[in-house]
Amino acid sequence: MITLRNQYLSVLVNEFGAELTSVKAEDDADYIWQADPAYWKRHAPILFPIVGRLKDNQYVYQGKTYQMTQHGFARDQQFQIVDQTETAVTLLLSQNAATLAKYPFNFNLRVHFELHAHELAIRFTVENPSDQLMLFSLGAHPGFNVPFAGAGNFTDYFIRVAPKAKYRKIPLKPPYSDPADPQELDFTKPLSLNHELFKNDALVLDLEGQQTTLMLANTQNDHGVAISLTKAPYVGIWSPYPKQAPFVCIEPWWGLADPINATGHLEDKFAINRLSGHQSFEAGYQLSFF
Repeated sequence: MITLRNQYLSVLVNEFGAELTSVKAEDDADYIWQADPAYWKRHAPILFPIVGRLKDNQYVYQGKTYQMTQHGFARDQQFQIVDQTETAVTLLLSQNAATLAKYPFNFNLRVHFELHAHELAIRFTVENPSDQLMLFSLGAHPGFNVPFAGAGNFTDYFIRVAPKAKYRKIPLKPPYSDPADPQELDFTKPLSLNHELFKNDALVLDLEGQQTTLMLANTQNDHGVAISLTKAPYVGIWSPYPKQAPFVCIEPWWGLADPINATGHLEDKFAINRLSGHQSFEAGYQLSFF
């Protein structure tokens, strides 16, 4: 386990999955969900090379069928430490025999964590070291304790989005998405949390690539977390239903689950990213804790 620390925050990152597992402030309360398997066994997995689920858990590429389960394989792979200081670390995952059996591309996935005062910045770099076109999706899935430090109940918490607007919501017909039938979600005012919000799975907002900040806070104290996204096309808000789970995830996505009418061909996949040979793709988000 990797520890990052400054005068305000203490952070733990697991080399397995390059997963953020803990962020504690001065009062020693953890902001990050602690992976109780009764509800959800993960903390903040990385989603690569797909986000969500493929139709029938498979896809076809260049005439060959590949099997891959929900959210891809990065969350279950051992990353290597490339560089580390007291306040920052970079981890790397590259193709190996296990990944090539599911995903026939060479790649380098770098994940960089860095502390700046009350903020933790997470940056992803996807590199295509080959000559061929690379197709991929990418996402983050951080879970946050609700309630935080025992303050109030789930329904005392809310999510506020900036800029305030009515956002295009992409419905899910679990486990698939339905981008052809968009709805509307009003974030001109804060969204109060309740478990029924998630009866149809995650709330997925189409951000259209604009810079967006989502703040998770409560009516009982001044503690919370803000997640700032730059050029993320989508963000998911999720808590498992019908479980009364004491956490909520706010998930920046550079990709989306297969639509209900997906062809199954990777080249046709909705919201897929295309990366030319010897090029790189950068994305990320920032977490501010208060």
